[in-house]
Amino acid sequence: MTTADHAATAARNLKAPPARASLGAGVVVTDDSGRVLLGLHRSGVWELPGGMVEPGESIEAAAVRELAEETTLVAEAAEVELLGLVLDSVTSSELTRLTAATAVRGFHGVPAVAEPDKIERWEWTDPDQLPEALFLPSAQVLRMWRPGLPIPDGPFHRYGLGRLPD
Repeated sequence: MTTADHAATAARNLKAPPARASLGAGVVVTDDSGRVLLGLHRSGVWELPGGMVEPGESIEAAAVRELAEETTLVAEAAEVELLGLVLDSVTSSELTRLTAATAVRGFHGVPAVAEPDKIERWEWTDPDQLPEALFLPSAQVLRMWRPGLPIPDGPFHRYGLGRLPD
């Protein structure tokens, strides 16, 4: 490969694609009773902790960071399990939204509202008695976590993660 080829390859690899997609992490957190943590958003919709994956950040690191930023709960990236991916479109902006469905296996602390401009309160909720007003990506993350939950299907594509034998 020539120097020109190397330069062309490097330039192509560093060129950013058009911004038409966003990557976020939805975080399922459960207490010792198996209840799931949901936050009541100021819009009146219930949602899981979660948010955008920052450039250069792993999904696990984003899940831990968002959990702490929103709830004050502390977890380690090694305690985050990636369950699958949820793909949908935000029609108002022609944006493709990709949400990594994650579950935290261990955490420390007591949930508290850390972003009162966004969340009114956090509540532990029986997964079999989820509120109807669920943020759609959160609902689909919950379906990745527990496929049998009575959550209506939406215009989503869900991708489970296949496991290869060791």
